[in-house]
Amino acid sequence: MTPPHVEPEKVITNTAEKSTAIIVENKPQTAQENPNSKNSSNASSQKQLLNLARKFSLDGAFLPEEKQAPIEDRSFRRIKLHELRQQQNIEAIILRAIKYCSDNTIAERVDQDWFSSFIALAEGISNKTMQDLWAKILAGEVSQSGSFSLKTLKAFRTMSIGEAKLLAKACSISMTDSRKKNIRVISGAYQIPKLFNFFNKQRQQRFDLNQAGLSYADILTLADNHLLFEQETESHALGKREQVQFHYNGKPVNFIARKADCILTFYKFTPIGTELAMLIADNTDLNVLTAIKAQLAENFTLEY
Repeated sequence: MTPPHVEPEKVITNTAEKSTAIIVENKPQTAQENPNSKNSSNASSQKQLLNLARKFSLDGAFLPEEKQAPIEDRSFRRIKLHELRQQQNIEAIILRAIKYCSDNTIAERVDQDWFSSFIALAEGISNKTMQDLWAKILAGEVSQSGSFSLKTLKAFRTMSIGEAKLLAKACSISMTDSRKKNIRVISGAYQIPKLFNFFNKQRQQRFDLNQAGLSYADILTLADNHLLFEQETESHALGKREQVQFHYNGKPVNFIARKADCILTFYKFTPIGTELAMLIADNTDLNVLTAIKAQLAENFTLEY
């Protein structure tokens, strides 16, 4: 599920990444005070707050009144530091994005309004892992215009690293169609109840998503982020031996109904989730297929 027409092996180096700029001279920090030191996580909440205030130039009021700079100067310093941080963030993202772009000629140009919105949303991202995902979005959009909507960018901007990892987990156990436009997390199967099978306890089966590392609470979190529909969806009723073909991280998988009127149930990715899934690399886990095959064996046979 990599970005369209993106070549991760292409690398363009740039020494500008090593340059630094200094706006504010702060008091030198000891190893204990440095928020990036190994021991910073063990500091008291008071010290951690003070370190954050210093980092964002909001510690002026901690000084004795006679030593405080005028509040206008402190405000200007904070704004300039904020602008510097934003500039460094967006330059780092663009530098990363270049590495995911190819040097092949493309017919379409990326929309400048989209790029302007991208900058406004991405310039506050300082986490390196998230910067890399934003870089892949930019590279994918430049390579194929229309790959990522502004609605998707806004949804992604509110996501935490933990929520991004949940998306990656959902992708790792999901099935797609051949075009990767419809992505589903298989949740179970059942046979339409009739007189002869109504009391059959095996008529309805569930795939244990907890066993695959995705709890129902995780599904609700993904739904809250508009990545997954909260309600399950069903396939049409399949005839006996009728097949439904999916792709599991690029590997063809056939679900073959063992009886008449068998139905697959699944959670479906939203359009936003489908677009963001392109950022996640394929990661085939045969244990997932083995578990699905075993747990849905009453109604379906899997071939892969």
